[in-house]
Amino acid sequence: MASHRLVPADDFGAYYNLAKCADYDSLRESKTQPHFQGVTGLRNLGNTCYMNAILQCLCSVSPLVEYFLSGKYITALKKDCSEVTTSFAYLMTDMWLGDSDCVSPEIFLSALGSLYPAFLKKTQQDAQEFLIYVLNELHEALKKHCRKRANEKRTGQSCCRKVPARETSIITRLFEGQLSYSITCLKCETCTHKNEVFTILSLPIPSDYECSLQDCLQCFFQQDTLTWSNQIHCSFCEIKQEAAVRTTISKVPKIIVFHLKRFDIQGTVKRKLWTDIHYPLTNLDLTPYICPVFRKHPMYNLCAVVNHFGDLDGGHYTAFCKNSVTQSWYSFDDTRVSEIPDTSVQTATAYLLFYSCQPFSIPTQKRKSQDSTPDHCKQGIRKWP
Repeated sequence: MASHRLVPADDFGAYYNLAKCADYDSLRESKTQPHFQGVTGLRNLGNTCYMNAILQCLCSVSPLVEYFLSGKYITALKKDCSEVTTSFAYLMTDMWLGDSDCVSPEIFLSALGSLYPAFLKKTQQDAQEFLIYVLNELHEALKKHCRKRANEKRTGQSCCRKVPARETSIITRLFEGQLSYSITCLKCETCTHKNEVFTILSLPIPSDYECSLQDCLQCFFQQDTLTWSNQIHCSFCEIKQEAAVRTTISKVPKIIVFHLKRFDIQGTVKRKLWTDIHYPLTNLDLTPYICPVFRKHPMYNLCAVVNHFGDLDGGHYTAFCKNSVTQSWYSFDDTRVSEIPDTSVQTATAYLLFYSCQPFSIPTQKRKSQDSTPDHCKQGIRKWP
């Protein structure tokens, strides 16, 4: 997974102090807390609702939260400390184990903004793009290099062949999938294959009024014909030819994120699609789009939603998240948090959908009496006022 930087990384100079994680042997009982674990609001720091919505969704992904609460991320950071990753871990701890009804993500924003200054301008940003940058930064900091097995031989391309991963992290293990493209020359019928990894699937919206998530999926995975300027070079014909392209999923992620392409920009014309897209809360069936060889995964259940209100030049983001402790849905609107019924999760404002193919359990965490953050991660850090 590549890390895309908007600008070269700034000189961090003095860092903000990452407040030490308190010692918890286990999650406190919810009755001793003013709120349930993992149900914590986030302060808006100036048009940062896009960030708050994404952080709430990531906070609802229990396997990811447990990875950070358990301290497993520290081992991966021994040689290369990441301010973004460390501040993310502390924020997740505050949101799950803290005593406050809401917390400030200012330290995390400062760390990420040091790499991407656009996020410090206090202007509205796209939540989907923000998610990509966060996942990329976490992956880059936590990745491990995997060598190919000695007896693994290179084979010719075949339909739905998987490409061995060279770099893995908690992000790739949870969010990374793979698409396989079958490309057929319409002249000589020669078929070639291409693979591409993804962490988010951007789905077209086939209707201006009303449709279903399955309609969007069918539109994305339908066979496409490449003609005119989109012709491809056929290695057999040795010239550009028209071709048919068929897309399937050859590796399905544990957490699949759908980006509903509501922002339509054609030249100088911009508009937002207000289509009411019906999506299931449980038993989303992706079988028709998975390569037959790899159809071994169960149904997907919705675990989080990012909503967008307003138009392309402004608007507001909120999130709906299912809590693994209470098994209830909650609405997160910056510092405003409220429980909602299942029937309220389906809305016409959905922008990002997070689905999981396995049920979430309550996150557990480390049993250590001292702060185990590596010393080199604390050097040159000034205290937070």
